[in-house]
Amino acid sequence: MGVWNWPWRARSSGFGSSSTAEEVTEGIDASHLTAIVTGATNGIGKETARVLALRGAKVIILSRTMESGMKVKESLLEQNPDANLHVMEMDLSSLSSVDSFARSFDASNKHLNILINNAGIMACPFQLSRDGIELQFAANHLGHFLLTNLLIGKMQATAQETGIQGRIVNVSSIAHKGGDESWLDLDKLNDKSRYKAFGAYCNSKLANILHANELSRRFQEEGSNVMVNSLHPGAIYTNLPRHLNFKVALTLISILAKPFLKTIPQGAATTCYLGLHPSAANITGKYFADCNVAEPSEKAKDGALGKRLWEFSQELLLKQKMEP
Repeated sequence: MGVWNWPWRARSSGFGSSSTAEEVTEGIDASHLTAIVTGATNGIGKETARVLALRGAKVIILSRTMESGMKVKESLLEQNPDANLHVMEMDLSSLSSVDSFARSFDASNKHLNILINNAGIMACPFQLSRDGIELQFAANHLGHFLLTNLLIGKMQATAQETGIQGRIVNVSSIAHKGGDESWLDLDKLNDKSRYKAFGAYCNSKLANILHANELSRRFQEEGSNVMVNSLHPGAIYTNLPRHLNFKVALTLISILAKPFLKTIPQGAATTCYLGLHPSAANITGKYFADCNVAEPSEKAKDGALGKRLWEFSQELLLKQKMEP
């Protein structure tokens, strides 16, 4: 297994693009951990929840409806009857729904060790969220930003009380390299005439990395024992690109080539690696791909841009009378 050397110079983790979530967590006992996974009703989110539960963790499956969440829970229990799974309702595109979930979770759970910000929508037609914010930015970034901030206290208290390092994982995408900072202006963000579906997705994925980096910086300043990282899961065939038109989908397939697509178990590997593996301890503010540190875009490494995103996100929450 690889060794991590200060300051964050990494040798190979021993895993790669073909590794699966089960393989990277083999032999790990997570029975003392509580994890939340957003977007856990399908794709790599569901696989992440399955594998965390397989390793013994108490896993909170977040679902927009209890019905869909319970169906997932039942299917996972068929594979692993001993899985410690719990379904709670939350819609990331609704700030009030995020707030309601966080309050409910805080009241009913003593600890939180792992937060997997996995859920996302991709290249959907233009629409505004319930709070009047462009939907991809609202669901992919702002909902996770609020959720994370509302749960930070619980994670820090857990880490201090138990001595177990907390871990926050933001699932981004290599598509972040096509992102820019146009979302820093709400009028531009919500301008339908300017909207480009895939461009908006790229922007939201850039925001995922900037959010992780800025939160990591803040935690390091505070001396908090919570690590925050982001990742590209790989090119995976799921229902995420269902909104892409045929021309775009065909172009993507021709570029990526089907033989090089990852399976869902492979796509969930880096998430599970960052969430559970001992080799990922004490690593924070990094971007991963294939279970190893990778190089994001220059914009993704821009600390000043990360601070501006944080401030802009807080402003949006305050306008909605949400306490960030």
